Amino acid sequence: MVVVIDYQAGNITSVVRSLRALGVDSVVTAAPEVVRQARRVVFPGVGAAGEAMAILQDRGLDQALRDAFARGAPILGICLGAQIILDYSEENHTPCLGLIPGCTRALPRPPGLKIPHMGWNRVAFQRPHPVFTGLPDAAEYYFVHSFYPDPREGAMVLGLTEHGLSFPSALGWRNLAATQFHPEKSGRFGLKILENFLAWDSADVE
Repeated sequence: MVVVIDYQAGNITSVVRSLRALGVDSVVTAAPEVVRQARRVVFPGVGAAGEAMAILQDRGLDQALRDAFARGAPILGICLGAQIILDYSEENHTPCLGLIPGCTRALPRPPGLKIPHMGWNRVAFQRPHPVFTGLPDAAEYYFVHSFYPDPREGAMVLGLTEHGLSFPSALGWRNLAATQFHPEKSGRFGLKILENFLAWDSADVE
């Protein structure tokens, strides 16, 4: 069972449509017990960290996500779902889920640089990972964000993107993978990432 978490953070319809295009039906849920029992979890989102964490906590989904992670269920975080998996977000000064040690930081705002970072950009993948295999170097992915995840351990950074600085745009640790970009809005290469995630046996990754 592939579960898509509903915490009023948008983006769910595009995720469900993309999974369906790959021949996979998903369950959209706000029920903690469904998340705990999920075979795979997709954790999408757009919006603000403070509001998102408040909703997760109110619904008991914060602990359900921690339980699913501890159980070893493969989890894919997308955009906001790649930011609030860390310990803390500078957005709204928010304590977050703590699945990965680190902090989500604001993109710099030098003169002439557009923030939010919105549009298509490349990802320089740093090392092989099953979720990000089979992707050409020239592929571009769709971004829309003002913050980025900054894990404490460099080995957790799987991909980097340039926008004012070289920021982590793909993460991975144990049974968790995450993208700052939106694979569900990134055409055939984004679908390839989702397809890889659906086939991923997270036990193969340290």
